[in-house]
Amino acid sequence: MSTRRPAWLIEPRGLIDYDTANAAMHSLARQRLAEEIPDCVIVLEHPPVFTAGRRATEDELLWDEATVTARGGAVRTIDRGGSFTFHGPGQLVVYPILGLGSRPDAAAHLRRLEEVAIRTCADLDVEVERRADVQTGVWSGDEKICAIGVRLLRTRVTLHGMALNCDTDLSWFDGIVACGLPEHGVTSLTRLLGRDVPIHEVRPIATHHVSDVFDLAFADAPDEIARAFAAAAVA
Repeated sequence: MSTRRPAWLIEPRGLIDYDTANAAMHSLARQRLAEEIPDCVIVLEHPPVFTAGRRATEDELLWDEATVTARGGAVRTIDRGGSFTFHGPGQLVVYPILGLGSRPDAAAHLRRLEEVAIRTCADLDVEVERRADVQTGVWSGDEKICAIGVRLLRTRVTLHGMALNCDTDLSWFDGIVACGLPEHGVTSLTRLLGRDVPIHEVRPIATHHVSDVFDLAFADAPDEIARAFAAAAVA
C-alpha cells in the first residue's frame, strides 16, 4: 500500500492568464491552510509576464511599460521572495500548494524544488547543478535554467514555485535583471541540447519527479477547480 500523501494535480493546457492563476493559487492555499482540501500541484504555462518579488527594485526592470506592452507582455508585483523573473510560452511553471506540517522547513522545500528540476534535466541528458554560492535555483555554469521563488502562508502552506525554461524565448530576459543578478545569464533546455524541447515533452517528466521528490500520490482535481484554470486559457 502506498504511503504517499494524496494530492490534486491541476494541468491546464494552453497559456493560462497569470492574474487568474495567481488568484486561484492563493485561494487554494487558503483552503489548504484551513485543511479543507489536500495538497495541490499546478503545472502550467503563462503568456509573457514579468513578475517582481519582494526583493525586486525598480531599476531591475530595464524596459519601459510601453515596450513591455508592445511585445505583448505585462508586469506584476507579487508576494513571493526574490527579484524579477519572466514567465512565458515555452516555460514550464510548477506551483506546489503543500502543507508543511507542524515543523515547516522552507529551506528543505526549496531544495526539493531544485531536485525536481535537476532530475528533470538529467532525464533529458542535461547536467545542471545547484549554486549555493550564488542563489537558489538550478544552473548550467553561470546561466540559470530554473528560477525558484516561494512564499509560506502563515509559515505552513507553500505558494509559488519553480519555472523551468524549456523552449522559452530568452530575449524576454533582456527586459529585466533576472533574479537580481546582472553578472549571470539565463539558458534553456533547447539552447543546451541544440534542439527544440517543447513543453509537452518536459511536462510528464517534471510531474513524475514532483510526485517522487515530494512523496505525493496524484489524482485529478475536482472538475470545478480544473475548469477555473482551463477557462483562463488565452491561447
